[in-house]
Amino acid sequence: MATANASSATVNEVLADLAALEDSKIRAVNERHGDDHGVNLTKLREVAKKLKIQPDLARELWATGDTAARLVAILISRPKHYSEAELDGMLREARVPKVHDWLVNYIVKKSPSVEELRTTWFVDEDAVVASAGWALTSDRVATSPDGLDLPGLLDTIEAEMKDSPDRLQWAMNECLATIGINHPELRSRAMSIGERLEVLKDYPTPPNCTSPFAPIWITEIVRRRSL
Repeated sequence: MATANASSATVNEVLADLAALEDSKIRAVNERHGDDHGVNLTKLREVAKKLKIQPDLARELWATGDTAARLVAILISRPKHYSEAELDGMLREARVPKVHDWLVNYIVKKSPSVEELRTTWFVDEDAVVASAGWALTSDRVATSPDGLDLPGLLDTIEAEMKDSPDRLQWAMNECLATIGINHPELRSRAMSIGERLEVLKDYPTPPNCTSPFAPIWITEIVRRRSL
């Protein structure tokens, strides 16, 4: 591979390494999920590991717009490298699901600006951007719920989740389940909302995996935690 373990790798060298890893079968699977790249993620992580942390290179890789390059960019970054405005711009550009998810989970959740971004994105008119706000809200529901209006969140979920676009719906459903799992006083209502709306009730779930249907999800995680 061109980059080896050099800390002075260029964008073109990284792109060449990623192109060499391209697999048409992996791309076909990824494209069914909206992810337009064909690189095995374990091998992609190996590329990033050799590069180590390089914020300037990360920005250059991000600017290419290439999905695999953006995933590497996220892995060679640290949250402190980006301002609130930069992260807001990056999130709005991140239309590919895997890039969106990694950016939120690996960078934004650990950013000093996470709360400001959460509140901004939560009310955004763009459903994909709003889904990031809901994902960050789910994290707060689980880890630091003080100050959140949990019954109000349930009100919004009850009124809007059924008819929301897929990615926003998924994020709202996760928040519903997170409330039910972590807040026993609201568990009955969360279960009731899930049962009534039936969102993701028929979602195909592999063996040994938990269904994303909120009542099943809540019940299973609560059961595990009680063991």
